[in-house]
Amino acid sequence: MSWKEKGTALALALLLTGCGAPESTSGLPAEAAPSMASSSQVRPESNLSPGSEVSVGESSFSAPAETDLPAMQTGLVREQLLDSEESPIHYSYFLPENYDGQKAYPLVMTMPGYDRMWFGEDSSGSNLTWNGFTAWTEYPEEMIVVSAQLTDWGETSAKQAVCLTEHFIENFAVDKSRVYAAGYSAGGETMSRAVAMRPDLYAAYLHGGSQWDGDYTPVAENGVAVYIFMAENDEYYGSQKARDAYNNLYGAYQKAGYTEEQTAAVLQAEIPDNAYFNALCIYNYHGGGSVVFDDEKVLRWILSHQKS
Repeated sequence: MSWKEKGTALALALLLTGCGAPESTSGLPAEAAPSMASSSQVRPESNLSPGSEVSVGESSFSAPAETDLPAMQTGLVREQLLDSEESPIHYSYFLPENYDGQKAYPLVMTMPGYDRMWFGEDSSGSNLTWNGFTAWTEYPEEMIVVSAQLTDWGETSAKQAVCLTEHFIENFAVDKSRVYAAGYSAGGETMSRAVAMRPDLYAAYLHGGSQWDGDYTPVAENGVAVYIFMAENDEYYGSQKARDAYNNLYGAYQKAGYTEEQTAAVLQAEIPDNAYFNALCIYNYHGGGSVVFDDEKVLRWILSHQKS
């Protein structure tokens, strides 16, 4: 091989070393890129524009056009894992079919009750048939929907919910003014803490069939809108916990300087009686609390709010 041929081969070898094998997404670190289709490869950084010609010695080739790059997986992406300072976070998410990284989408973080939390591999993905997840994915507006299977409903799970929210804001095409939270039962205990912990992240929160475990003042001071739903005869919590949450939030909004009209625009409570549930053939009133996610007017109310 001549010196010129050797030079060409060496230059090609150096150029191509930036192309690595695709990284596994089975255990994503916090800073990892979002899950990709199985055939995806990490695109190396380059100053080349798509379709431009590259010369090496007497040889040349074209940089791949954008259409040659692997597409991000859309639809339901199941059973992912994200490392956090607390412990690994088990989660799944949904991307709109026509997801475009150049757009900005609303983000909904929705957490299920105890029976759909993480209890090992046998429980993996049990939250994906929950209507508190599917109702958002089927809503007529395109959005990113995330649901985690956390391992408790206290401080640890709240920190994990915040960590997961930040991961999606940083790694996906999210409209930061339209980030929403939702929680049912144990998931509501978690998300009331998470929203109070980082009220700067969330525009509105749907609190279903649960007690409020977070602080009230930060929520009001940051203008987070809250919709509370609880059955009058909830067998587990009792409706007084919903009334207490409403009253405490109402006081916090008033203290923050909200008028009656302004408070009504950001704080709602719905406590239906047995007849409401019986008409839907629901006779377990705590379990029936997740029916709030089937009410499109409630989802629309949540999605109507945004950060200024």
